[in-house]
Amino acid sequence: MSVRIEKDGSVWTIIHSRPEARNAMDPTSADEVTAAFLEFDDDPSASVAVFWGEGGSFCSGWDLKYVSTLDKQYPLKELDIPQDGGNRGNGGDIPRGPLGPSRLELDKPVIAAVSGPAVAGGMELALWCDFRVMESTAYLGVYCRRWGVPLIDGGTIRLPRIVGQGRALEIILTGRQVMAEECERLGLCEYVVEEGGSRDKAEALAAEIARFPQTCVRADRRSAINHRDMNMRDALISEWYNGREALVKDGVDGAGRFSGGLGRHGDFKDID
Repeated sequence: MSVRIEKDGSVWTIIHSRPEARNAMDPTSADEVTAAFLEFDDDPSASVAVFWGEGGSFCSGWDLKYVSTLDKQYPLKELDIPQDGGNRGNGGDIPRGPLGPSRLELDKPVIAAVSGPAVAGGMELALWCDFRVMESTAYLGVYCRRWGVPLIDGGTIRLPRIVGQGRALEIILTGRQVMAEECERLGLCEYVVEEGGSRDKAEALAAEIARFPQTCVRADRRSAINHRDMNMRDALISEWYNGREALVKDGVDGAGRFSGGLGRHGDFKDID
């Protein structure tokens, strides 16, 4: 298998390992990565995932040797999404994306730990994650521009939402390399670390997030993701009812712990 899961308490690191192909995604890997993330989302003991490519590459995109074998008249028919969009669950009810989990809408955070290339479909997978930790030598880019292979794993949707339409179009249409330092400046990544340090940093962040009351973490994450295109009134209504569930399950008890003396003056070390 080219995919494995390493667990440290409620933090799961999902590892794609095809170093001989710079972690290019073939159908077997795509199936295995998707299955791993669905397992993570369904397991009540799991809180935060890190997505990492072993061997110095996050993902160099789609395996073009496989793409060259596709039926030219109707490629990837088996991955067609139903016109009605499916049952609006976490995405496990519809065919996976060409590179795997890009169509999943998980209810738990995923952090990308990016070393080396995250290009073409690999960039789309990095953008699918909640946020990104990049090594100083890592880079994104629409390298598939050279071969006429389009972005079909959410890249044309997620990239403009992160950096704005003009900058997204410039990156998409030129296909140029975008190094980690520029990614941080544009908001394409949230942390830049030294070479070899992305997994450790991402796992440390995941462990910190996993310490917090998870009903509240997921409620706030859900609100931030789901309300982008709503008008203010509808968004406020949705946020209210989504957040009130977290207040019932986590917030009142948490406020009681604060009243009892824990976590004063911004101290996150002792909150249990």
